[in-house]
Amino acid sequence: VQLQASGGGLVQAGDSLRLSCAASGRTFSRAAMGWFRQAPGKEREFVAAISWSGGSTDYADSVEGRFTISRDNAKNTAYLQMNSLTPEDTAVYYCAASFRVPLSTDVLEYGYWGQGTQVTVSS
Repeated sequence: VQLQASGGGLVQAGDSLRLSCAASGRTFSRAAMGWFRQAPGKEREFVAAISWSGGSTDYADSVEGRFTISRDNAKNTAYLQMNSLTPEDTAVYYCAASFRVPLSTDVLEYGYWGQGTQVTVSS
């Protein structure tokens, strides 16, 4: 499966952004989807994940209550709605797909990755 992330940009603290991850190729509706991020000098970290049906989700503590992951299997697209952004959310955001597990926070469980989209939040 090929993944294309988009929707990043430069915003101010308190603003919102919605990231999209468009998938093509292997059956998207059978994949668990995840969003991860990587800030300069830091390791890639888990942000949010959603099961193939959308019935289960998981979030990092740092984004719980501010970010919402969703998917539209008819459009082969996953989303990450980000509200109340802070400068600490600044990073490159990656979407990823896993056909191995129904839901995971572990970067190693995801075998397919998008190219990343930059999110910069100014104070």
